[in-house]
Amino acid sequence: MWYLYICKKGELFYTGITTDVKNRQRQHGYPEILHIENYVDKKDAARREKQIKGWCREKKEKLIRSK
Repeated sequence: MWYLYICKKGELFYTGITTDVKNRQRQHGYPEILHIENYVDKKDAARREKQIKGWCREKKEKLIRSK
């Protein structure tokens, strides 16, 4: 299983993909995970990551609030 995540560290949003959310969170210094999506295929997770990384902050905030 692949996971797309958005986390916040300071005032910055970080978007990425991983198979191990806890380990990735540790690597980032334990930021708050604000949004997560599950994907079976790495290609699909990477496609979504690229899409979200292209978004403005406001659109990312709207996605986070929608959950």
